[in-house]
Amino acid sequence: MGSSTTPPFNPADPLGVDDLLGPEDIAVRDTVRGWAADRVLPHIADWYERGELPGIRELARELGAMGALGMSLTGYGCAGASAVQYGLACLELEAADSGIRSLVSVQGSLAMYAIWRFGSEEQKQRWLPRMATGEIIGCFGLTEPDHGSDPAGMRTYAKRDGSDWVLTGRKMWITNGSVAGVAVVWARTDEGIRGFAVPTDAPGFSAPEIRHKWSLRASVTAELVLDEVRLPADALLPEATGLRGPLSCLTHARYGIVWGAMGAARASFDAALDYARTREQFGKPIGGFQLTQAKLADMAVELHKGVLLAHHLGMRMDAGTLRPEQVSFGKLNNVREAIEICRTARTILGANGISLEYPVMRHATNLESVLTYEGTVEMHQLVLGKALTGLDAFRG
Repeated sequence: MGSSTTPPFNPADPLGVDDLLGPEDIAVRDTVRGWAADRVLPHIADWYERGELPGIRELARELGAMGALGMSLTGYGCAGASAVQYGLACLELEAADSGIRSLVSVQGSLAMYAIWRFGSEEQKQRWLPRMATGEIIGCFGLTEPDHGSDPAGMRTYAKRDGSDWVLTGRKMWITNGSVAGVAVVWARTDEGIRGFAVPTDAPGFSAPEIRHKWSLRASVTAELVLDEVRLPADALLPEATGLRGPLSCLTHARYGIVWGAMGAARASFDAALDYARTREQFGKPIGGFQLTQAKLADMAVELHKGVLLAHHLGMRMDAGTLRPEQVSFGKLNNVREAIEICRTARTILGANGISLEYPVMRHATNLESVLTYEGTVEMHQLVLGKALTGLDAFRG
């Protein structure tokens, strides 16, 4: 059905999704891709193997200079980019490594977004400009050792003492925790669940780093310990009451994951495609065998369907019509399919697939964390199940 004006088939963009992007979108994508190629890809295998993210503060400042921190927020030094542009940035960052995208997501979509959306003007002026430049790194304390998928059961408690608040409790699996200058912490109070902007130099606050991870190894992960941390009244986020506050932050962050997972999938697919074109067995490149082509075709279908889905959700977010259930749809599908793409890519690379000389196994193990955090598969299935049936199965 082609014609003289039909463009040639592009293996890197088989559905022509790039045609949906404007010049500014492409400029954002190419800028982030170039930064990641220069600053992350030459070192990431070593960082991953060592289980470290050295120079995280310098990386944060570079990301801030690029406008990638709090990217879709407006004012206070933030870039005010579109949701699609933020998504493209997440895709390119996660194509380098999920840990780098997590740094940006937690900074912008969780810590900064919480202050931007629910904070006082004084809190916004105090924290957001320096967080946008990467001078201050933020973290987001919701998950606890005994309460992940059910945050309503949190035990961290904030009590009033005169005009002050005193926080006691623990948070677990907190990205950026041990390098953060401010922690957005959610706690039970006599008035319901409330959020607090906690300076990490406050007496009684500590953030021991979690080691011995087999996933997200090039990412800073910590426990937050709050031992009667005393805060002034103005540390309370005034506009956040109940779980609506933290859950709206998670929706914002999950949106970035919808894009980011496709970055990990693309990097693994590209590695498998290149390998299949050059690796010879039985007298010809393995890409010339039917079974390998079937794998590549199925991977490409799921990869680019996922990118198209992410773009659709981005357009809805930009239009103000994106619903949380639609974000659950995207997170559930794209992370699940990204893991399958990585696993299939590993089979194409054979034994080389487990080597850090290639990105595939690193992305596959990272995605095991992405599959769980900010809503497990089961939680997003139940969100969609409730939306489809009108029946709440969370506690049934």
